[in-house]
Amino acid sequence: MKKVALISLGCAKNLVDSENILGLLNFDQYKIVKTVEESDIVIINTCGFIEPSKKESIDTILEVCSLNKKVVVTGCLVQRYVNELKKEIPEVDLWIPIKDYYRFNELLQSIDEELYAAGGVDDHLRTISTGSFSAYLKIGEGCDNRCSYCAIPLIRGGFVSRDINDIINEAKELAYRGYKELIVLQQDTTKYGIDLPYKTNIVELLKELLKIESLEFIRLLYLYPDEITDELIDLIISNKKLTPYFDIPIQHSEDSILTSMNRRGNKEFLKTLFNKIRNKNPKAILRTTIMVGFPGESDDDFNNLIDFIKEIQFDHLGCFSYSREENTPSYNFPNQISEEVKQKRVNELMKVQQSISYRRNKTHLDEEMEGIVVGKDNDYYLLRSYFNAPDDIDGKVLFKSPVELKEGDIVKVKITHAFVYDLMGELVQ
Repeated sequence: MKKVALISLGCAKNLVDSENILGLLNFDQYKIVKTVEESDIVIINTCGFIEPSKKESIDTILEVCSLNKKVVVTGCLVQRYVNELKKEIPEVDLWIPIKDYYRFNELLQSIDEELYAAGGVDDHLRTISTGSFSAYLKIGEGCDNRCSYCAIPLIRGGFVSRDINDIINEAKELAYRGYKELIVLQQDTTKYGIDLPYKTNIVELLKELLKIESLEFIRLLYLYPDEITDELIDLIISNKKLTPYFDIPIQHSEDSILTSMNRRGNKEFLKTLFNKIRNKNPKAILRTTIMVGFPGESDDDFNNLIDFIKEIQFDHLGCFSYSREENTPSYNFPNQISEEVKQKRVNELMKVQQSISYRRNKTHLDEEMEGIVVGKDNDYYLLRSYFNAPDDIDGKVLFKSPVELKEGDIVKVKITHAFVYDLMGELVQ
């Protein structure tokens, strides 16, 4: 029996691909193991989005190749650079780009006749890696937004929605297996259905998911600002199962930078959107992603961005510096910013966000939050409520309990302490 370890790098969408790959394996011939050291075969699912993720992928490949294992490398980095990688790292036994996922089993057998998988990558053949209570639900692939800095369309192609019946069937299967929380994701979930031959959209999909009675929580990730309709906001805010959590990456606030990024909308539109959400539900969580150091970003642009962030008061904010990616339009833009200035701006922005986060967290004091027990951290249990998503970007909700709890339990916690990123509380019995 072959022992297989899988290393999954990158985002949650890539993690779903990793789960699909594991689901392919014939478990009569394979044993999935947790560590590379005890494996015969290592599958590395790489990320190739920006320079730091590419470096992490390359470093991981080289490290694993030194361990005398059979090495299979797949994912975004391979899709983007397969020919160069084959030349530079000949130690790898097999490279499988995303475009070849449909014949994953055939390629595996090409390096060892004993290797066998049960078909091509399939959304319904997943080995869930996120516990027995929570699972991602990927509703499509690719992106058509064509932001000038982004390599996703080069890697994943254009926007393609999954058939709504296929998604609902998978969701029902997950619910039947006992999963209580679904995290709905795609590169741009708000565009769901626009390419399908029948009329549907993200609101209609969510309404169908809400009909699955045993599901307790449904969370939506990656919303493109100008595709967020009043109908979607109202649906999320008015349904207890839908967490009032709005993950809206905006990248920047300044009109000139947004235009150069080829992003739709402007500063006034963004202000109106966030104020609308907060007016409808003051407790709604606003999360965003900001990019600093984009070509041509002046000191005034950056200072205005800081003022915007202070005005909106995001609950959670991630900031990263612009990565100059070949074959994207912005690669050849003039007025590239130095790495030193980029890092200085990241540090300054995150320092501002720390005080905002602390201020926002204090608004939850004495609030009773309902959520799922997702583990322990020393003597404290960890809660996932509407406050925090499962990708370790947001802060934690920690609490003590006089009774023993298990993962997947649904409980209420009264928040007693607020910190810069985390909340702490006590079990409500």
